[in-house]
Amino acid sequence: MEIRHLQLGSCPDSWGVWFADDPQQTPWNRFLDEMVAAGYRWLELGPYGYLPTDPSQLRDELESRGLSCAGGTVAGAGGPHKDFDSVLAETRKVASLVSAIGAQNVVFVPVPGYRDDKTGAYLEPATLGEDAWSALIRNTNTLGRVLLEEYGVHMRFHPHADYQVETQQQTERFLDETDPRFVSLCLDTGHLAYRRADVPGIIRKYPERIGYVHIKQMDPAIARRAVAEDLAFGQAVAMGASVEPPAGEPDVPSVLDALSELDAEIFVVVEQDMYPVDFDVPLPIAQRTRAYLNSRGLTSRPSGEKI
Repeated sequence: MEIRHLQLGSCPDSWGVWFADDPQQTPWNRFLDEMVAAGYRWLELGPYGYLPTDPSQLRDELESRGLSCAGGTVAGAGGPHKDFDSVLAETRKVASLVSAIGAQNVVFVPVPGYRDDKTGAYLEPATLGEDAWSALIRNTNTLGRVLLEEYGVHMRFHPHADYQVETQQQTERFLDETDPRFVSLCLDTGHLAYRRADVPGIIRKYPERIGYVHIKQMDPAIARRAVAEDLAFGQAVAMGASVEPPAGEPDVPSVLDALSELDAEIFVVVEQDMYPVDFDVPLPIAQRTRAYLNSRGLTSRPSGEKI
């Protein structure tokens, strides 16, 4: 049965895109064409600068393919607990573009985190001290207020492996202390499962704070190996940690059951981490993933049709 208040989409990450410009990544026009070929209608924009940043050009590229924007992505600016002026400037760029093309969500991905994805080196402590945590909460609230009051878009904060909001305990503390008027969660099922969180439990405990979803699964064996060998998340991804559903964790039907109980219209965006990946690999995976999620009641409808 179709879950009518959930709207399925995908994003550049599922095509191996982590950066604005990288020769190891699928070219942006090929990505958009393959999004359509995979059967998706909604997309998240991915790293700012990967897709065109001129609103008119971006709108034309999407409309010519029958695509619509679910939201934009702030990534690469770092966490809000440090260098806040730079974080705010990057967030404003994304918010301006998102607002100009009529979308309402800004997903804030706090990377780079406390480790180097390639070398595994620790760049800062894995947990924040109280002063840094207070700065995180204060600055995230400020970002959310700026986004809503100045751009009319919503802040969706993304817990992320190898950032200091990654575990269930940290995520719940973050939600308890941030302002619900301005901050909600981009619930990333894979990152939380990677850190062994109870994803359906978080949804049911904080139903009004789930504003957006990244749906993906992780290979639990690789996640355990990453802990045992002290690997960075990027190293685990290169080993294949992010897997095609329904092969991994968390259990997708259980997550969708919890999401179906929410009284909200929410985008559920497929995000399978595959950087780096050969250009011919993502499309068949995207097609199979869309078909699987359709079979579980998660579909997408054209822009203008009520979710």
